[in-house]
Amino acid sequence: MAGMQLPAVAAPFNVTTIKVTNSKFVPATGVVTDENGEALIGVSVALKGTGTGTQTDASGKFTLDAAVNSTLVFSYVGFKTQEVVFTGKALRVTMVASTKLQEVVVTALGIKKDEKKLGYSVTTVKGEALATAKETNVAYSLQGRVAGLSVAGTNGGAGSSARILLRGVTSTSSTQGPLFVINGVPMDNTQRGQSGEWGGADYGDGISNINPDDIETMTVLKGQSASALYGTRATGGVILITTKSGKKNSGFGVEYNSNYQLDQVYDNTDFQDQYGQGEKGVKPANAAGALSSGNLAWGAKLDGSQVIQFDGKSYAYSKTSDDYTKFYKTGKTFTNTVSLTGGNETGAFRLSASDMNNHAITPNSGLNRKTFNFNGTQTVAKNLDITLIANYILDKAKNRSGLSDGPGNPNNVQFLAPNESQSILAPGTQANGMEQSFTNDIYVTNPYFAAYNFVTNTTRERLISSITAKYALTSWAYIQGRVGYDKIHDGRLGITPTGTAYAGNNGSMSTQTTQITELNSDVLIGAKHDIVKDFLNLDLSVGGNIRKSDASGTYINANQFIIPYFYDLSNGKTRDSGNQGIQKQQVNSAYYTADFAIKDYLVLGTSGRYDAYSAISGSVGRGIFTPSVSGSFIFSELTHINGLDFGKLRVSYANTSGAPSPYTNSVYYNVANSINGTPAGSFDSSLPNLFLKPYTLSEFEIGTSLKFFGDRLGVDVTYFKRKTKNEIVTGSLDWSTGYTSYFIPTASTQNKGLEVELRGTPVRMNGFSWNTSFNFTYVNNKVLSTDATNQNLGLGTYRPLNATTAFVAGMAGPQILANDYLRDANGNIIFDAAGLPKATGRVAMGSVVPKFYGGFSNDFIYKNFNLSFLIDYRYGNKVLSATSYYSIFRGLNKMTLVGREGGVVGQGVTETGTPNTVNVPAQDYYQAVARNISAVNVLDGSFIKLRQVTLGYSLPKTTLANTPFNSITVSLVGRNLWTIMKRSDNIDPESNFAPGINYAGIEGTSVPAVRTYGLNVNFKFKK
Repeated sequence: MAGMQLPAVAAPFNVTTIKVTNSKFVPATGVVTDENGEALIGVSVALKGTGTGTQTDASGKFTLDAAVNSTLVFSYVGFKTQEVVFTGKALRVTMVASTKLQEVVVTALGIKKDEKKLGYSVTTVKGEALATAKETNVAYSLQGRVAGLSVAGTNGGAGSSARILLRGVTSTSSTQGPLFVINGVPMDNTQRGQSGEWGGADYGDGISNINPDDIETMTVLKGQSASALYGTRATGGVILITTKSGKKNSGFGVEYNSNYQLDQVYDNTDFQDQYGQGEKGVKPANAAGALSSGNLAWGAKLDGSQVIQFDGKSYAYSKTSDDYTKFYKTGKTFTNTVSLTGGNETGAFRLSASDMNNHAITPNSGLNRKTFNFNGTQTVAKNLDITLIANYILDKAKNRSGLSDGPGNPNNVQFLAPNESQSILAPGTQANGMEQSFTNDIYVTNPYFAAYNFVTNTTRERLISSITAKYALTSWAYIQGRVGYDKIHDGRLGITPTGTAYAGNNGSMSTQTTQITELNSDVLIGAKHDIVKDFLNLDLSVGGNIRKSDASGTYINANQFIIPYFYDLSNGKTRDSGNQGIQKQQVNSAYYTADFAIKDYLVLGTSGRYDAYSAISGSVGRGIFTPSVSGSFIFSELTHINGLDFGKLRVSYANTSGAPSPYTNSVYYNVANSINGTPAGSFDSSLPNLFLKPYTLSEFEIGTSLKFFGDRLGVDVTYFKRKTKNEIVTGSLDWSTGYTSYFIPTASTQNKGLEVELRGTPVRMNGFSWNTSFNFTYVNNKVLSTDATNQNLGLGTYRPLNATTAFVAGMAGPQILANDYLRDANGNIIFDAAGLPKATGRVAMGSVVPKFYGGFSNDFIYKNFNLSFLIDYRYGNKVLSATSYYSIFRGLNKMTLVGREGGVVGQGVTETGTPNTVNVPAQDYYQAVARNISAVNVLDGSFIKLRQVTLGYSLPKTTLANTPFNSITVSLVGRNLWTIMKRSDNIDPESNFAPGINYAGIEGTSVPAVRTYGLNVNFKFKK
């Protein structure tokens, strides 16, 4: 048999019993090549019926202990699986390229389907891509990997929230983003709190709790046809998370993964360094003058002379090397995960424990997350399998950084004049314990005082669990019951310390506790059987679900500490407390999905879900039905085209609905604080609407999937068009009505777009392979209507309050509305009598959501080395930048250099049309521009970034022969290493101080961007 070419043999679908005629194990050796004789690297070679296996090396060779006459299974992506009997002689196996798409993907409700039969777009990301170079929120690791998926978020430190949009902005609702489903059970991804124009912090979201080391795959269901089975919560799409599990007959295994990463601040600013601290071109003359100009760079030209500071000491009036970046530390994140796996003929399990310990770049800040995960399946009786999955998380954050323009934000250190050393602000307290202010604005807290004295701590205890019983009725039908439970207990502690300047040297504290639970109970009956043998097949699933969700919370505030520095709720002169966030809701659902396949080349699918909501008035009917239809035509089964291995056309249509808002259709009363001991109550100021029903969303999708040259080239193209109807918005009412607003279903939005995914293997020869993929997304969003008169729907703003974002009828949303230069008919800027530019009213400046985005990834394998990198890009979005405003207002921006010595004469005309000749001092001119012409703070958010690089090396099997290890892989990793292109001066174009769609595209005074470098080591022990 040596040297014999072995043809491909299709592997049996479900064979679990293997007879071995000779139990004596000997080394089975051989080489595996493709049809051209090139060695294949990494082919999986397994001893059938056991957990024993190996992979081919860089020369295509393998060695595996096996009994004579046992069966070896050879599998490799893009090739047919082969089974070969080992006769005791060396083997030579030729892998034959697969001509059919054989991947099985997880779809809605956890139902596994052949990808080739799907009539809608689905993309799966493997866990390895998310876990080697880690993010403290795994959602950020999806950036650039999936067509149609845009990931942005908050510059708030470790574990910050992510804003995820599938196919653009779904609606005018403030709630956007996909539904996350983990192992078939929907999980809560509520954002726990965000900052606004008046400050605050980012408190994280639900997906940030998940440990990347536990993820097997993340499957993105983009369109409404793909996600319709999840009903009203899935209008933003669905992301399915499948966690790792054990395998039957695999033996006992141990895996240990250690990851250590360093974060270094990356300075995006390019401020002027010619003029220093001061006002009106003059240096500070005394400590009071230094205090009044503590964050202003309108002084004299830097000359190296000695200048007094706010602390009464003199320092050199020259550019300092002790700039704001020195305030921040080198961030450190150390993650360790141990997992145990095992399996026999009747069951399998995986148990893991993980610890992620982060010390953030912001001083005295960090995050610790402990995760325990169990996934076990056991056959308890004939045809009956029980699966238990539990994910327990303990999350503790210390001093989440203040963001935006509010007190207690240490990031104000970013706006020091060129001559000001950040270290002179330390330790931030005076000898008497009071805050050491460095400006005359008491709301600009000393960064050191904010970092080491303010407290913004959060805790989370969470259990995501499910138990599933699946009974095989026949070889082609089953019934399944499942109960899923997601329980969250959050705590929050906030302290404004004694000595805080803006608090009158007194302080306050607050505590909050929140509990959120969701119980899902569902049953599913599935069958897959030929209606007409070898011609018409039916794949049918029918089921129902009861979802019960509860939320409740309490708060206690203590104000004006009696005893200084004693931070206890009992120490407040006044206290108040109450309940918050109380909600209860139940949804009863029934659903089906059916696929009719004609000879596996024409598949017609349909699904439907009916939800009955307690939040909808019975007078208009509590039910919502969300149907979908899809079709796929595998034309490569009927015709032969040279080079084409697989070709499919697909089309789908779905009509879904948004989730209803509870407590909007009736008057509900709240318990208020008592008045002189008398109980009091209140009710909401929004007029309820008895006839409210959620908006509807219809989507049409058409696409094609193609594979060429033995799966060496793949193309996937999708066009989609979606439209919402009857979105609920709020209108204003006069106070005399007893209400201030009311609900009206009048808004509508439309998205059209194109998604393209290209993948290929340009090179695979002589121990070297190169795999590459590119994805591109174009989304054209348009707000068709808003309220009854198409007024702008206001969203968010920044502290200068001279620009906002809003949904504007007829334009892409959200739009930035800012004041531009007022111009005459010839385009000349018009100046007033004081020589200052005049401003228009608010005009639309562009959408904060990108029109074009995607990614480009490459993986190179040479023998035992692996190099991969990911580039992602974004074009067509705008940023409203508070950094731009403050840099102009405070004299830091390079544009303010013009006219420093002789004043500024603006280029333009007066209101009468004559040339402007008025000379204005530079500080007066540029501060007026910053205040009045907010269009100068609207920047282009386009960028191209080198998002991730990994370089790995796997120790040869021969090196590990006499060790307890089956494999050891060492990887150098990096994230956010290089901004290849950006068009936004002085900021990271991705910077944002809040994750909500209402603050999308607004940045300022956030945690600076970082570059991440690290080492990942993975050990797998022999079984």
